[in-house]
Amino acid sequence: MTTTVTPPETSPAQQQKRPRLPKSARAGGTLHGGPIAYVILIVFTIVSLFPLIWTAIAASRDNQRLAENPPPFWFGSNLFKNLEIAWKDANLGEAFLNTTIVSGISAATIVVLSTIAGFAFAKLRFKGRNALMLIVIGTMMVPPQLSVIPLYMMVAKLDWTDQLQAVIFPSLVSAFGVFFMRQYLLQALPDEVIEAARVDGASSWRVVWHVVFPAARPAMAVLGMLTFVQTWNDFLWPFLVLTQTGNPTVQVAVAGLGRGYTPDQSLIMAGALLGTLPLLLVFAIFGKQIVGGIMQGAVKG
Repeated sequence: MTTTVTPPETSPAQQQKRPRLPKSARAGGTLHGGPIAYVILIVFTIVSLFPLIWTAIAASRDNQRLAENPPPFWFGSNLFKNLEIAWKDANLGEAFLNTTIVSGISAATIVVLSTIAGFAFAKLRFKGRNALMLIVIGTMMVPPQLSVIPLYMMVAKLDWTDQLQAVIFPSLVSAFGVFFMRQYLLQALPDEVIEAARVDGASSWRVVWHVVFPAARPAMAVLGMLTFVQTWNDFLWPFLVLTQTGNPTVQVAVAGLGRGYTPDQSLIMAGALLGTLPLLLVFAIFGKQIVGGIMQGAVKG
């Protein structure tokens, strides 16, 4: 004989005393920020945009007004005039073309080579794999300033000074890119997919082309964007091997603006603003894909 125990019935008054969970706390609910969260986000946004806004304000004034105290906090009437002068004096047309070539080639080669090397370190088994990976990571700890002298000696022996290949070749590989792609492919690429491709008779290069590249596309987009921005903003090495009158990059060309006994800060800011606009345009076009790739890598990791 079995007995069944029924739970005690709750009265309507007891049911009313149960607290109702907010929609954001229920399963599948959407989280909404409160007023404090919006205030914090607005403050951080203003602080982040202030250097760019100040650059535009300074570029719209003259050098005499910038030297006054207090400095101006609103736009003037000389913005387009200063932009035109900076464009002509710094030869920014050629500088933009050179920087686009250098940044594009560096980003493309680093993305492709880092993906292949990252796949090898993540999924292939060979002797010395861990030791080689430690060496790659160890190169990231070396300050880049230490390599300036030997690199310059090599460029001088090859007679590459004041030529774009002097800037391109040292940036064709990246230890950070290899490490970044290895960490992504460890989680994003299952071993079963590679084994299935091997069973179908795919060679290693075919696996890389048809399996690794499609799986690593979000991370490749992020790495390409980061590399492009870093190469575009690089100043030290291009300043050492290039000249403003030869084959300048944007940063080298802007560095030659406003020279004189009293540097013209308004022209310098105008050149800096022109050098920043292409990066803002690229991020405005590909921003969603970049953020989506970062979030997808974070979820998979």
